[in-house]
Amino acid sequence: MRLPRDVSGQDLAQALATLGYQLTRQTGSHLRLTTVEAGQHHVTIPRHDPLRVGTLASILQDVAQHFGWTRQQVQERIFRK
Repeated sequence: MRLPRDVSGQDLAQALATLGYQLTRQTGSHLRLTTVEAGQHHVTIPRHDPLRVGTLASILQDVAQHFGWTRQQVQERIFRK
């Protein structure tokens, strides 16, 4: 599955909510999300529109490592339509 090119930081934050991530704080143009699913994990997302592909890939890879999944599995779970 190819990474979407039109995802904003706000869209990604909402998509990660399906995995248990919640907004814990916002500093300037960055969102900090935290989950306690499978242990505590934090991820920081810039509120850019759209996110750069490399930034999106890096965030998804970080989430995948936390859950013990592949980046592809994370993409399928949060971007399925």
